[in-house]
Amino acid sequence: MGLIELYDISKLYQSDGTEVRALTDVELSIDEGELVAIMGPSGSGKSTLLTILGAMNPPTTGQMLIDDIDVYRLSVEQRADFRHEYLGFVFQQLQLIPYLTAIENVMLPLAISKHSNKEQQLMATAALERVGLGDKMKRLPSQLSGGEQGRVAIARAIVNHPPIILADEPTGSLDTHTGEEVMQIFKDLNEEGLTILIVTHNPENTRYTQRTINIRDGRIVRKGATKCA
Repeated sequence: MGLIELYDISKLYQSDGTEVRALTDVELSIDEGELVAIMGPSGSGKSTLLTILGAMNPPTTGQMLIDDIDVYRLSVEQRADFRHEYLGFVFQQLQLIPYLTAIENVMLPLAISKHSNKEQQLMATAALERVGLGDKMKRLPSQLSGGEQGRVAIARAIVNHPPIILADEPTGSLDTHTGEEVMQIFKDLNEEGLTILIVTHNPENTRYTQRTINIRDGRIVRKGATKCA
């Protein structure tokens, strides 16, 4: 059994009285330590899949297990605790707070933790050093390049040591060279043991991943084979 298991996942929305099917009978298994790309055209359901994987969007039908935990049988409060323990998120728009420094942005997920402020600072410092920004901790987002802002977002995702990272188009707003730097960071983190799932529209990013999951019209059309090292 994989670290992440999806069984017959479907998701339906109501739009102006019409039923819209975003996902249909998705079956998926992700092993611990995998680096996986999720690809598909606009409207294919890949972002919906990511929100379900992120314990934020209950499926209409089906079951999702992460580390043998039936995630959507948890209460809303329990799922919040689960996300804090298991999941780190990197958003397409990065969502950095402009008036907070890099280290303050990275400390945000620790606000609900039991760690002291000093411990939180040490954890955030370690996360920033891990992505190569140990010398720019006091800078505001506006004082950082796009690639450096992406690194801050990754540091924020890993600061609480979650085993799984979910990234939504993390290179979508970056130039080619900077996007490659960000993907290399994900690859390095994966080699350290993190399980990482990346939604991307860029086929070049799959050079860094072990396999690609393709989605079309809400269905997985090709799960992809694990690449040989």
